[in-house]
Amino acid sequence: MSAAFGFNVAANGVRLHVLRYAGQGAPLVLVPGITSPAITWGFVAERLAQAFDVHVLDVRGRGLSSSGPGLDYGLDAMADDLSALIGALGLSGVTVLGHSMGARIAVRAASRNAAGMERLVLVDPPVSGPGRRAYPSRLPWYVDSIRLAERGMDAEAMKAFCPTWSEEQRALRAEWLHTCHEPAIVTAFEGFHRDDIHKDLPGLPVPATLMVAGRGGVIEPADEAEILELNPDIRIARVPDAGHMIPWDDFDGFFLALDELLGTSFARAGA
Repeated sequence: MSAAFGFNVAANGVRLHVLRYAGQGAPLVLVPGITSPAITWGFVAERLAQAFDVHVLDVRGRGLSSSGPGLDYGLDAMADDLSALIGALGLSGVTVLGHSMGARIAVRAASRNAAGMERLVLVDPPVSGPGRRAYPSRLPWYVDSIRLAERGMDAEAMKAFCPTWSEEQRALRAEWLHTCHEPAIVTAFEGFHRDDIHKDLPGLPVPATLMVAGRGGVIEPADEAEILELNPDIRIARVPDAGHMIPWDDFDGFFLALDELLGTSFARAGA
């Protein structure tokens, strides 16, 4: 098991907090979703560290990174943070693994400045955007839980929002959700419907793979077909029994899909 240590980096005009799960392999930067501080991905990062040197980012407005009023919480700013972080750390040959919003950040970052990036792993990104169907989650789900967390909530209270998660997972989310700055979350959610990531897919300068949650309702077969039409080189793996929060729903299935996409051997190592 890899022990994490945290540190802060000045990049793109903000403070970015990173948790590093040091491994012997090539660097991997994990970019979480809309309300997932870095620490909540620790159980995934520990196994990833069997094959990668893992850095998990607190996206601005979340966790211990810069937050509060006056910051730009739009997609381009978050994408530029990712590129600036890779540069500030002097990383090269980076696998960028983004989940949900983090996958959209990865796509936009690669399209704007792919320096240091070797490949993208896009885990169930929202495919909403201008003129497209809405993202299936609703904004009050996020806002209501954040406001409760700001007042103080425990794992039992979090069960109303994450009923299938383990008590440990719910407790960790309850502990850290208050660090998600509500205006940052609202801006990101609105961006799911305003920002067009499809326009970035044909010209991606690095290879990309896509992991789809079979029960997530975020990416449907027609979406997969459109993505492949825009970029036929994107390889796709599915996790049939998982919802959108794939490793929470099917931890082993998440790593089986990574093995399929990356040629790793997590499943064999974890047996």
